[in-house]
Amino acid sequence: MELFDLIKALILGFVEGMTEFAPVSSTGHLIIVDDMWLRSEEFLGKYPAITFKIVIQLGSILAVVVVFWKRLFSLVGLYQVDGKKMSNRFNLLHVIVGMLPAVILGFAFKDLIDDYLFRVETVIVALVAGAILMLVADKFGPKRPNVQSLDQITYRQALTVGLVQCLSLWPGFSRSGATISGGVLFGMNHRTAADFTFIMAVPIMAGASLVSVMKNWEYLSMDYISFYIVGFVSAFVFSLISIRFFLKLISKIKLVPFALYRIFLAIILAAIVFL
Repeated sequence: MELFDLIKALILGFVEGMTEFAPVSSTGHLIIVDDMWLRSEEFLGKYPAITFKIVIQLGSILAVVVVFWKRLFSLVGLYQVDGKKMSNRFNLLHVIVGMLPAVILGFAFKDLIDDYLFRVETVIVALVAGAILMLVADKFGPKRPNVQSLDQITYRQALTVGLVQCLSLWPGFSRSGATISGGVLFGMNHRTAADFTFIMAVPIMAGASLVSVMKNWEYLSMDYISFYIVGFVSAFVFSLISIRFFLKLISKIKLVPFALYRIFLAIILAAIVFL
């Protein structure tokens, strides 16, 4: 394994970490950086390259667990404060209700999504569509949200956000962009919507990643183990940084700057593909 190859893994981990949880579409960024520039598929082969992207996504998931470990452990009864659960209202059922619609549709239409939506052209459209939803959320969401913390989220709101999350099955739409927008539109402040988004991401992304790892297990070659490790660690570290930064930023700048950035990214992708 050459040094430049490991630098590629570092860069891809950086891209995954910095874009997975911000509402800007990690898919769109990986298309530009990997598919159009670094081309890991040419180096690793098709299926090991797919497996590598699963591995770095697991690094991002681990970062969420580190940031929200108290809340996550409390949901399954493994963390208590003064002998009491951390939360009296927000519980595991909120997470299950929120993730269920996307899980059901994801399993039902996985092959159709893989066959027809994982294309640059559809990702470009999804980037713009997601940006429009984010602009709508900031424009028409309640000026004084009645949900200021996770413990104020109702099951109905969790389900509503879960239904909006289904839009993120469209590659390029952005799962965090969809769920934060849905939360803001239906009464959550931006920070609470982001917190719910990140917590809900753990079982969804972990489950999807583990299924993909099992499916591609034979392609986890020891020949590329250093490539995988560098990518995993890079994604973990930069996800940790980006999550903490994003959570401090989202209440101040809200969604409009991210929406404008998505439109800019879509224009760049369109120029690369069509010009």
